[in-house]
Amino acid sequence: MSGTPRQEEETERLLQPTALLDYRHPDLEALIRARGWRALPEFERIGAIYDFVRDEIPFGYNLTDDLPASQVLADGLGQCNTKGTLLMALLRGCGIPCRVHGFTIDKALQKGAVTGIAYRLAPRSIVHSWVEIRFDGRWVNLEGFILDKPYLRRLQQRFAGQRGAFCGFGAATPDLQNPPVDWQGADTYIQKDGIDHDFGVFDSPDAFYARHGANLSGLKRWLFRNFVRHWMNRNVGRIRAGARLPSGPIMDTIPRR
Repeated sequence: MSGTPRQEEETERLLQPTALLDYRHPDLEALIRARGWRALPEFERIGAIYDFVRDEIPFGYNLTDDLPASQVLADGLGQCNTKGTLLMALLRGCGIPCRVHGFTIDKALQKGAVTGIAYRLAPRSIVHSWVEIRFDGRWVNLEGFILDKPYLRRLQQRFAGQRGAFCGFGAATPDLQNPPVDWQGADTYIQKDGIDHDFGVFDSPDAFYARHGANLSGLKRWLFRNFVRHWMNRNVGRIRAGARLPSGPIMDTIPRR
């Protein structure tokens, strides 16, 4: 795809590997080759990578936000920031220019997926991001990859009677039964309605975290890394497996400050 010298420079910049977008790592290279993604037309290439990250890297909590893509792949799970890093690395490794858009989200959307002391330890505003790709001459926002389909289906089944906006269990969306999470050449979202601050766009997650940091520090970071995230992942696993969920209605909006 040709363009102005400035557009060509931007495209080249947004295809580069970084410390976090380490798509030249042997494990990522092997995955790309095994899946044959580079041979696919652009639309199908994006969709295949997107579906892999959404559904084959299930929703869960890693050691920290600022992990390289190769570690996220090795972990085999992730959340908005870590799955986004893996998605970006695979896209760039397959010739799709992309950047990251940074935000914070209200922790209320995590309630249910995150409970008890883990919820109390979480900051009120949580560092969040989505991936933006240049497709068909425009920027397309990708956020709907965060929750894997089995987890999302469980929420949809449990809250089938709730209509309108939904906030909780890792989702903040106008319609839980029909969220825009499938790649169809347009924006995808699953947590967008929980955003409470916009940091703007960055060339890479490396640049984003260098400016705004990850979610926890100090004692809270130590507790999260060594204990809390394991409780959170067990809870998410129970939800995915069909554990009984609260019987009352979930919040329909983010609480305003």
